[in-house]
Order: sequence, then structure tokens, then C-alpha cells
Amino acid sequence: MDTPQIEYFYSAHSAYAYLGAPTLARIAKATGAQVIHRPFDFMPVVQASGAQGFKERSAAHIDYFFGRELRRWGEWRDLDILTYRPTHHDNPLGLASGMILEAIDPDRLSFAILEAHWRDDADIADTSTLKTIARECGEDADSLLEVATTGPAQTQFAVNTAEAVARGIFGSPTYFVGGDMFYGQDRLEMVQRAITRPFAP
Repeated sequence: MDTPQIEYFYSAHSAYAYLGAPTLARIAKATGAQVIHRPFDFMPVVQASGAQGFKERSAAHIDYFFGRELRRWGEWRDLDILTYRPTHHDNPLGLASGMILEAIDPDRLSFAILEAHWRDDADIADTSTLKTIARECGEDADSLLEVATTGPAQTQFAVNTAEAVARGIFGSPTYFVGGDMFYGQDRLEMVQRAITRPFAP
């Protein structure tokens, strides 16, 4: 029997990817599914979907999305999380994404990067910060940094972004099981069901 797969499309600075990551890991372990990390560049995907950018949203929406919702979901998932946006939230995602793509243990490194950003207000575009995170995850930080900035990793990052646009993704995180799309970490229980019993088309 083929190993089931969960395609995991997300941005490396996504609050809701952070909140969902431990649950995703538990689902993968319980079902034997393989998580395929597909980090993408957030803004091109959002713009292609026609969704509003952060600056175009109302104050009420921002306060709810980056305030009340984060606080509640952090409590629900038992994770510490900042409310409102981290200081360096708009910095480029290419380097962090490249490191995730080339990591020996992408599950561990991805969560550590997300956690550093949303719990510790870390700049995940900063080389020294990322090297520290990588070392703490048992990665060879210098080698990982080198391959993360070269062709294959950055090409895959661009491919992920283009594929996210082509597949109609409009936010992070988004999961695919057998081609069925599930948007948002609040759909993870449905992701788990889909692995063993797909939903009707």
C-alpha cells in the first residue's frame, strides 16, 4: 500500500501554520502519512487570489485576525503566540523557505522557524538567527545555509509559489490530501479523516 501524503503549502511566517504544525505532526504520526513541505512566497499567492493585502484590511479585521483569533487559537492549541504582527513580519521568506526545503528534518526546522517568529519575535530573514535555529534543530547550519541560497532550493521555492497560484490557493496553511484542498489549520481534523476515508467529490 502506498504511503499517504499530505501536501503542506504554507508561508514560513504564517501564524496559523505555526498553530497547526504540532497537530499536523500528530496526524502524520497517527496515520503514517508523509508530510510534503511546500513553503511558498506569500504575497504573490495572495495577490493572484484577489484577496486584500494587510494594509487594505479594516482595523476591525486586523484586530480580530491578529488579536483575538490568535489569542484563542494559541490557548486552544496550547502554544505561546504573539498577538498582532511580529516586528519583522514583512521581511523576505526565501532564505527560511530554502532552509526548510533542504533540511534533514523539515518538520522540526519548519516548526522551530515558525515558533521563533511568532513566539520570540525573531527575524527569520536574518542569517545568524536562522543558523542558530538550525543548529538547535540538529542541522549543519553552515552547510544548510549554503544550499538554501543556491539554485535547487530557490527554484523549488519559486515552483511552490507558482503551483500555489495555479492550484487556487489563497492563504496559509493549505493542505492537500489526494488532490482535495483544505484551507486553514482549523480543517486539520478533516485532513485526518480524508487520509483514511476521502470525502465525496
